[in-house]
Amino acid sequence: MSTKKIKKLLVANRGEIAIRVIRAARDLGIPTVAVYSDIDRTALHVRMADEAYHIGPTESAQSYLRADKLIDVMKKSGANAVHPGYGFLSERTHFSRAVIDAGYIWVGPPPDAIDAMGSKTAARQQATKGGVPVVPGDKEPIRDATDARKTAKTVGYPIMVKAVNGGGGKGMRVVRSDAELDGALALAQNEAQAFFGDSSVYIEKYIENPRHIEIQIIFDEHGNGVHLFERECSLQRRHQKVVEECPSPFVRPDVAAKMGEDALKAGRAVGYTNAGTVEFIMDANQNYYFLEMNTRIQVEHPVTEMVTGVDLVKTQLLVAQGEKLPFRQSDIVKRGHAIECRICAEDPANNYMPSPGLITHLQNPEGPGVRVDSGVYEGWEVPMSYDPMIAKLITWGSDRREATQRMRRALLEYKIGGITTNIPFHLALLEHPDFGTAAFDTHWLDNKFKFQAQPAPSDEMPLALAAAALARKDSAVPAAQPDGGSSGSMWKIVGREAQLRRL
Repeated sequence: MSTKKIKKLLVANRGEIAIRVIRAARDLGIPTVAVYSDIDRTALHVRMADEAYHIGPTESAQSYLRADKLIDVMKKSGANAVHPGYGFLSERTHFSRAVIDAGYIWVGPPPDAIDAMGSKTAARQQATKGGVPVVPGDKEPIRDATDARKTAKTVGYPIMVKAVNGGGGKGMRVVRSDAELDGALALAQNEAQAFFGDSSVYIEKYIENPRHIEIQIIFDEHGNGVHLFERECSLQRRHQKVVEECPSPFVRPDVAAKMGEDALKAGRAVGYTNAGTVEFIMDANQNYYFLEMNTRIQVEHPVTEMVTGVDLVKTQLLVAQGEKLPFRQSDIVKRGHAIECRICAEDPANNYMPSPGLITHLQNPEGPGVRVDSGVYEGWEVPMSYDPMIAKLITWGSDRREATQRMRRALLEYKIGGITTNIPFHLALLEHPDFGTAAFDTHWLDNKFKFQAQPAPSDEMPLALAAAALARKDSAVPAAQPDGGSSGSMWKIVGREAQLRRL
């Protein structure tokens, strides 16, 4: 039975996730409020929301990361709930507490649960308390090199020095011998201080050639919780996920089922409610260890939605209203296979340099099994100031082979003019034999995959081909067509030829 009602929802984010949340709210008949910085004045999420409010300069520290400005917009707009999306303030306890203390509905887990899983060492303690396996190592920050050597002696080299409040690969160093330890420790501490404002680090056993497997979970406020199977997230470049799949093509079903139960244990250990993701690291023998918990909706949540048919964002809103989960564990069925490619405004042939600028042409792929979660439109200028991901392309198939075939077709149909994107990178990745056999780990993209720019397919060189075709046709085509229905236009003729070549 619902005890509270979302009357108007503030979406405290931008880009594709803001639009994803707006759509879920619309499905429930909930009006939405967008916020925007100077440079996002004409962004798609601003156009789609029912209302929009300016919150400051382009710098996120002065706009999307300002809890006080977001609370002020809630007061002005009459919104009584906030969905934080991912990134920005989604896992910042001070914001969730400020929302709740002001009497509004927070679409996310309790602040105490965010706190408990915010620090890597605290999260390891909680996971251990819940009976979830963790990588052997410290559960408290180390004080100095002497502490580090004690742990190294216990777990054995190689080890990993990790920032307590780290993420994105920052503040991490692999150490393979005692001689390397002092230098690596100093570097990790300095990096941790620079990126996270806290030099605290800890030590854990380094898992060679690991895979990154995560479990989607969701709890209501009545003690009910389910997992929605695993996602394969091992294809990472510089510790950033690039392609995700559901289910994993590597994990055995019996192991995946056990991981699902352990993920629920981790959630229960901290009194979790709403959607979250428990991330595991897995070795070649399918031994898995708790890595961390993301206390928010994930970028890659659509692959789970495609395979289970569950609308995770809509369910988040229902749970935040105090409603019971509308399904039980036995109702969640895995059907088929889904793949997600993150589409970024970057140049893979030029060390993945960002490629901001005006989108002069946009044609989204369509057809069976294809979904596009996008934050852009033709005529909009991609800014330099934020994450380069502009859309997510997701395909579904009855099995991994069909999902891959549809992804290849969808990538070829995806036309984005005016900026450079990583679509050619994804096409090359799909063609690699190791992708076909799922023979990869979290280091594979950085160490073994070499992207080489390929010439555009023939149907993507319109000017050159049209000119050549016109030259040929000038002498071969009569002035009038015998069926009387064609004017003999060279543009029509060239267009038909191009279509026939595709077939």
